[in-house]
Amino acid sequence: MVISMTGFGRSRIASASFSVNVEVKTVNHRFSEVNIRMPRHLLNVEDKIKKKLTEHLRRGRAEVYIMIEGEGAVTRKIQVDWKLLEEYYLFIKQARDKFNIEGNVLLQDLLTRNEFLHIEENEAGNEELESLVLRAAEEAVLLCKQMRITEGEELRKDLLTSLGLLDINIDALKEYAPQVVFLYKERLMKRMEEFVQGQIDETRVLTEVAIFSDKIDINEELTRLKSHIQQFTQTLNELEPIGRKLDFLVQEMNREANTIGSKANDSTITKKVVEIKSLLEKLKEQVQNIE
Repeated sequence: MVISMTGFGRSRIASASFSVNVEVKTVNHRFSEVNIRMPRHLLNVEDKIKKKLTEHLRRGRAEVYIMIEGEGAVTRKIQVDWKLLEEYYLFIKQARDKFNIEGNVLLQDLLTRNEFLHIEENEAGNEELESLVLRAAEEAVLLCKQMRITEGEELRKDLLTSLGLLDINIDALKEYAPQVVFLYKERLMKRMEEFVQGQIDETRVLTEVAIFSDKIDINEELTRLKSHIQQFTQTLNELEPIGRKLDFLVQEMNREANTIGSKANDSTITKKVVEIKSLLEKLKEQVQNIE
């Protein structure tokens, strides 16, 4: 099955206390990689989130963003350093008595000092929040997966079109290749006639033609190309991740095309090889985005 490695999914789940937003973005990658950005107090569920993602995303780089909102997301508490506050109060009283300073120690004088009093914020972490995060993460990754499947189906259509054009070019080469030997034989006969004035050694001509024919024979490469196309088409229907296998097949087809190009002693064959390599380059680009 053709599944793209490019996708996006977003989910928002809310309760009376929390609102959880999860975004999942995926791009192509040689292996499977998951990066999660979320509040620190949720680190204990990071492995569970990764497990849910890898159940649906077998290959590719996934960027996950988790945001928590709501009054229940943060708890606030007043922290007072009573010992230091008491020492400060006694110091003011002693200083007033020692230097005969009039006035009383006011409450506002103490409350304005950050050393004695500050508000501490703690991010909440409980089973309700963790459950919401896991639900939102699964919903987001399923939406992302559906997008990858939809794009994969379009990729499949495009791949089959390219394979069809590739097959047409290979058939054209199969049909044209024997003419190269025939044309070579005609040129050779003509040249020998010019040199020997009509007295041609037929055996010598046949020997030269046989050597040339063996040298430029591309039937084996064309047969392997046909076989690779058939394997490629069959692989598109497999349920397991197929990206790496398709990439290998494209490399093998490129190798066969290069061999045909090196053997080519004809402009028509060279032109066809250029067309084949152009199609293979397109296949390679598409395959690199398949899971």
